[in-house]
Amino acid sequence: MAGIGTVGAARGDAPPPAAQRGRQGPDRRGRATTPYLFLAPYLVLFLVFGLAPIVFGLWLSLHQWDLQLPHRPFVGLDNYRDLFSSDSAIYGDWWSSVRATGIFTLFSVPLLVVVPLGLALLLNEKFPGRTFFRAVYFAPYVLGVAVIGLLWRFLLDANLGLVNRLLGAVGLPSDTPWVTDVPWAWVSLVGVTVWWTSGFNAVIYLAGLQDIPPELYEAAKMDGAGAWDRFRNVTLPGLRPVMLFVLTTTILASANVFGQSFLITQGAPGEQTRTVVWRIVDEGLRDNDAGRAAAMSILFALALAVISMVNFRFFRYRED
Repeated sequence: MAGIGTVGAARGDAPPPAAQRGRQGPDRRGRATTPYLFLAPYLVLFLVFGLAPIVFGLWLSLHQWDLQLPHRPFVGLDNYRDLFSSDSAIYGDWWSSVRATGIFTLFSVPLLVVVPLGLALLLNEKFPGRTFFRAVYFAPYVLGVAVIGLLWRFLLDANLGLVNRLLGAVGLPSDTPWVTDVPWAWVSLVGVTVWWTSGFNAVIYLAGLQDIPPELYEAAKMDGAGAWDRFRNVTLPGLRPVMLFVLTTTILASANVFGQSFLITQGAPGEQTRTVVWRIVDEGLRDNDAGRAAAMSILFALALAVISMVNFRFFRYRED
């Protein structure tokens, strides 16, 4: 019997286990590398457009990088120290822009979280023309910031704007400085941003509402829960992951505001509505100091990263 098995193996009829393992080895290695082949395009894009700019920005922030001079000396952490030193030339402008960004974020984020939620709850109900109204509320979001800024700059003009004319037509004050004085400049910036971007957050909320099982609402009704109790005990817990996404992205978007203040208020009055991103652009392109601009960008990015981690930590704690 042993001789027959040897002859069969020699003819290739029944390969021994060792031959089988040797022939299957390359196939297994090929299957192991397949996921990395699919990930390769993204990894290349991430390295080129994500990681490389971050590393270059860190290196840039450690130099006095004047775009008009051939020599760019290494200054270490001096660019960062200047942002916290009261005797620095950029200290006042930097913290003024931080304050402006904080004011805008503080007043815009709650509205951009609550107002779209209310819209989504209304648009989630069944009524004639629901699809039309969904499109109407989302429509402003497809417009670019340049269109929005120029449109509302004209509408809010204190002398020629349509807003003051309509207010005067109904007997209200018609000389409100919407874009040239505070707090009206902040009212304009926050109001325009809420009008412009609420539709996007409302669509995100709508998607989350449709993922909540209807059986939960039916069970709550059978237990005698009213509309408020169903909203508090069914809707809000079901929307918690969606609210985390909306809150985090809204904070990041509001903190990076630039186009609205640049086009609508143009930084007025004075530079009180000039934001952090605007300050970074001026420092790097107008004042030709890319090193300080990079330091501002990195410090700003770290602050936003900390805020995002706090949001994730808070929502995870609430879920536990």
